[in-house]
Order: sequence, then structure tokens, then C-alpha cells
Amino acid sequence: MHHRIGRLALAIVTPLLLTGCLLTPGKFASTLSINADRSFTFAYKGEVVAFDPSDEMGKALKEGSEDEPGSDSEDGDAKEDDTYFTPAALQSEDKDTAETDADKERKHRAIAEALTKEAGYRSVQYMGKGKYLIDYQVSGTLTHNFVYPYNLDAEVVFPFIAIELRKNGTVRLKAPAFGNESTGDQTPGRSEATRLLDGTFTLDTDAEIVSQNNEDGVQLVSGRKTIVWQANPLSKAAPLAVLRMTR
Repeated sequence: MHHRIGRLALAIVTPLLLTGCLLTPGKFASTLSINADRSFTFAYKGEVVAFDPSDEMGKALKEGSEDEPGSDSEDGDAKEDDTYFTPAALQSEDKDTAETDADKERKHRAIAEALTKEAGYRSVQYMGKGKYLIDYQVSGTLTHNFVYPYNLDAEVVFPFIAIELRKNGTVRLKAPAFGNESTGDQTPGRSEATRLLDGTFTLDTDAEIVSQNNEDGVQLVSGRKTIVWQANPLSKAAPLAVLRMTR
């Protein structure tokens, strides 16, 4: 039952894997405040690192081809193409790599510009080499599902958090990017991305908590129920909770 949000995330990711950009958390602090009347505020402040899923897929294919039997000749029958190693060939390869890197930087800067146009982004700074500093906060009422981040112009994929409304009056939330669940997540670049995880995700609510997966349990802070998840490379299960609304 709890895998439904994971399938929702995968449904969003799959059509965009070849063209979109995979944004993942670095060092961050994120909070989600949900009230029993369905009002909420979500905030994320810190680093976001961008990966190109197509690059990761290309690396995997290259590694696979290099491991195939017969790729290296042991009997000397196959001859190397010596022209590949000429200075001119190496300079051409370096030029192609430089052009590719420049294209990536232009894409990353365009993503930053696209995000600044979206409501909620109070600050977006591109730091180079695919790293951003983000200050995001949005408030509203949960009359429909909520996913962050998702931007059509930037073609951003893989949500940090997804909130799903249920017909029985409950709200179910999961933060896939704040964990490292090895099963069911084959998104290219995710294994590399989780290496950079370093932050906390805090849920604050006055609603009834039906279930949650933090072994430290629920704490009372100023009369409100609070759960704090640590996110790091060793984190396995993504933060997950189900709340019951009053209306």
C-alpha cells in the first residue's frame, strides 16, 4: 500500500528520463507543516545537485560494453586503430568534451532561470558544475496532491516529496529523495546522488498521525507533534507518514 506514492513518482519520472534533469538534495534543511484543517507550508533550503539521466544511462551502457566477452583481443588478431591516438584525434576529443560541458552549463543556468519564475522560489543561485543553492517555501490548502520539485520548463524530474490525498480523509506523504531505498528505484543517477545526502526533514502537525516510519517516534514540541528524519548516505527508508484530517 505504501508503494503507491513511489509508483506515482516513477510515473512522473519515466516520460522525462531521456530529456529531463534529475535534481537531488545535497546539504539541506526541509520542513513540512500540515494542520488538521488541510492548510500546509513546505520549505526547502540548501543545496540541490543536478544530474543528467541520459549521461548516467550512457555511462552504464559503456561500462556494460567494456565488460562484454571478446571486447579485448588476447590473440593479437585484432589491431588497434593507431590514428585514434594521434594528437589531432586527442585534441578533437578534448574539444568535443569542452563543448559538451559548455552545453551542460548553459542547460543548468537555464534551469535556474526557469525555477526563479515559479511561485515559492525565494532564491535560486547557480554555483556551477550542476550545483544550486535553493530557498523555497510555499503555503496553501491541500485540496489536491502536491509534488516538489516539478517544473515543466526545466523538465525537472524525481520529486523530493509527494503528498497524496485519500478519499477516507487521510493524507499520505513520502519523501523519496530523502532516503536510499534500493528496491524499486532504478532511476539513473540515483545511486550517485544519495552519496551527497546531508540534511534533515521535519514534519510538524496538529493532525492525528495514523502511521509513520521514524524509529525515534513522535515528539511533542509546543503542543504539536513533530517527527525529524535524518537524511544521509546511510539512510534507507524514505520518510513516510499518514495523517488524518478533520475535514
